[in-house]
Amino acid sequence: MSSPLRILMTPQAAAQTTLGLPAALGERTHVLVNPGDDADVAFVSRDVTGLSTKHEVLPHTQAFHDAMRHAPSLRWVHAHSAGADRPVYGELRARGVEVTTSSGANAGVVVQTALAGVLMLARQFPQLLAAQRARTWSPLMGSGLPRDLAGQTAVVVGWGPIGQGLGALLAALGLRVVSVRGSEAPAAVPAHESVSYEQLHTVLPKADWLLLACPLSDRTRGLIDSAALARMPAGARLVNVSRGEVIDEPALIDALRSGALAGAYLDVFAHEPLPADSPLWSLPNVIVTPHSAGHSDGNEARVAAIFLGNLQRWVRNQPLLNRVA
Repeated sequence: MSSPLRILMTPQAAAQTTLGLPAALGERTHVLVNPGDDADVAFVSRDVTGLSTKHEVLPHTQAFHDAMRHAPSLRWVHAHSAGADRPVYGELRARGVEVTTSSGANAGVVVQTALAGVLMLARQFPQLLAAQRARTWSPLMGSGLPRDLAGQTAVVVGWGPIGQGLGALLAALGLRVVSVRGSEAPAAVPAHESVSYEQLHTVLPKADWLLLACPLSDRTRGLIDSAALARMPAGARLVNVSRGEVIDEPALIDALRSGALAGAYLDVFAHEPLPADSPLWSLPNVIVTPHSAGHSDGNEARVAAIFLGNLQRWVRNQPLLNRVA
């Protein structure tokens, strides 16, 4: 008879998964363990991360990370996030621990947020909101009419659930979509132009919009540098809901200050929290949000469902979904 599966998770995560655990485990028994105990499986739920970032880890997050580091029997960790670029996951993978993510759980919400960023920039909301705060009646007719979105070109970097969802909505608004993929295009050729990360520079000259929805990897780190920004046409705008390190942030600030880039919506940054002295806070053509593009009240349940689905696979020795390669 198999020994009980030892699962490390918080009480909040246990409450989210309690009804689904029996169905996922089948005949396999389990026990929930606390930080400091050995574990076979760990579920890093959203409450573990809390307000921590990968650059500034708060004590309660550090304690959970250390519990995983010091669990010698740990074989699989599931993360609530879509990415696994926090240092602890790299350390665990280096010792042979499987790591899976919740990619897709918040994709719909991130798509909505990114589209809101596009629409706000396209309709010059930063300028309009500044006029509101100044109690100034400033119709757009006096400052240059916004361009119609229809007919513009959007280059979407990253063609996972977020990139595909965003591309579909942009196409519905009449934009031409170019996808930039990390892997080969599927056999069914999409109805739009598609290039690899390494070919990005070939499509930037026609990018009225550059939308970043890619994972952080060796191929994407620093992908958008000063040379890439210089290839974009005058009046282009940028949206980043991927990772801050995909962009050379000083080069981005220079492009926004000079007007070479007309505007940006940024949810992620090279260092998080974004330092109070960063020029990005006060640039008039920039919208800043605190890495919140995927937050919603339904996300925890979707993440728990992905974890339980993978748990069922784990106990049956089946391949895990969203495995970090």
